[in-house]
Amino acid sequence: MRREVMEYFELTRPFQRVGYFETEHHQELLAELDREIRQGGLVVLSGIVGCGKTTLLQKLQENLSESKSIIVSRSLAVDKERVNLTTLMTAMFYDLATEKDIKIPTQAEKRERRLIALIQKRKQPIALFVDEAHDLHHQTLVKLKRLIELVRQNNSTLAVMLAGHPKLKNELRRPQLEEIGARAAILSLQGIQGQQRDFILWLLAQCVSEKNVPTDLLSEEAIALLAERLRTPLQIEQYLNAALEEAYKAGQKPVGAEIVEMILFRGLDDLEPKLIRHGYNAKVIAHLLNVRPGMVRSFMQGQLPPSQTQDLREQMLKMGIPV
Repeated sequence: MRREVMEYFELTRPFQRVGYFETEHHQELLAELDREIRQGGLVVLSGIVGCGKTTLLQKLQENLSESKSIIVSRSLAVDKERVNLTTLMTAMFYDLATEKDIKIPTQAEKRERRLIALIQKRKQPIALFVDEAHDLHHQTLVKLKRLIELVRQNNSTLAVMLAGHPKLKNELRRPQLEEIGARAAILSLQGIQGQQRDFILWLLAQCVSEKNVPTDLLSEEAIALLAERLRTPLQIEQYLNAALEEAYKAGQKPVGAEIVEMILFRGLDDLEPKLIRHGYNAKVIAHLLNVRPGMVRSFMQGQLPPSQTQDLREQMLKMGIPV
């Protein structure tokens, strides 16, 4: 957000730099994730784009680190489509090794034996966190399951915490991935569903100067409209920024409902953005259904003949794709 806009509305910090908003759902989910991780195995957290998965994972990692009963390891590799078991094991070597210049064996048998010995030496359960895991290859998931089993056979505990779009959850429930999905604890983050207004008021309160209150920035009508139309923290932060920018240009304070109505994207809840929030673009859907991407794009835009539309919709529903 521009400095002059922040000064006009007397904001002390941008919306993206606030603390952790916690609901009863967040508390219950954190407790359940903690229990699953302590048992070891594959743990999956699913949620739509912008619902707060990364923020929740950071909170979970902080809680585990503070407890000092579990060693937290993180995969920092950005290009998840190219991440494989070697990449994830390398992350564990770096986080678990006590020596500064760790030498990781390149030969598979030596590498696995060295990692098992390192885990046994630490004498604590290990939790490996992988965000944006919906882009991991299926074979990587299979090999992770085998690594977890290998660690367990050597009397140690490894939990692999995967976070990703609902696409990840849906794929793990497909019969083709039964070997992995049946052994995974799969949990869903609902985010701030049903509590959008509370989140907006909390967010504004975190950023406004002490002498002001949230309604000094937005009218009650504007807040109600945002809460009705938006679903995730990411959306709310994005459209609050846009609303304040427009109100600043118009010299309006507090922001009225007419400004909010103007900046809200008309196709916000159309099929294509809905699918993308769940991790499905035209290319991904075309690959899953073995059809041309152009056909999927035509479907998203409502340009297919009725018979083809119905056929494609039925195929997508069978795959767990929300339409």
